[in-house]
Amino acid sequence: MRKITAGLFISLDGVVEEPQTWHFPYFNDEMGAAVGEQLGTADTLLLGRKTYDSFAGAWPDRERAGGADAGMAKTLGDARKIVVSHQDLTFSWRNSEQLRGDLLESVTALKEQPGATDIAMSGSPSVVRQLLAAGLIDELHLLVHPIALQTGARLFTEGAPVPLRLLSSATFGTGVVHLIYGPGARRSADYDDAKVHLPQSDH
Repeated sequence: MRKITAGLFISLDGVVEEPQTWHFPYFNDEMGAAVGEQLGTADTLLLGRKTYDSFAGAWPDRERAGGADAGMAKTLGDARKIVVSHQDLTFSWRNSEQLRGDLLESVTALKEQPGATDIAMSGSPSVVRQLLAAGLIDELHLLVHPIALQTGARLFTEGAPVPLRLLSSATFGTGVVHLIYGPGARRSADYDDAKVHLPQSDH
């Protein structure tokens, strides 16, 4: 079965919304290598619609321009791109298709298909959140930026605990910390602790 790796830029206070507005001052060669290793070596990308639209609006032009990141742009263009959306979509970026059917069932089937590399995700926090809760993500790559945004959508919201296990960590010169997590054991104590803080039902 193929692995799914998911990578996100995230602030100290857990915000993942619109990283293009706060992320770039922290980008350096170390981060570029980390992103390239997780995303740029994949032959299959699984993306939410907003992330796909952002990629499709930028990477084809970069490939045509032939600049420093044209190699990465070609790799992304050549990859099979599977987009999660409830809307009917049309595509102009090559090798793009829409995920059909129930999300969890379809992703489980996707993991069982043959492939030369892992299936990579970038951004797409709402999709990542659902797949994490279902135990379908094998590696969660968080690039934690040294900034507290204090506003914006966060990766983790209210819900059942999602236990994770730290696989590796590295600190970049910009202060960004690269944390890679795998699934953790689901302990009953996690849920018992959570129940203590839940309000009692009136029923």
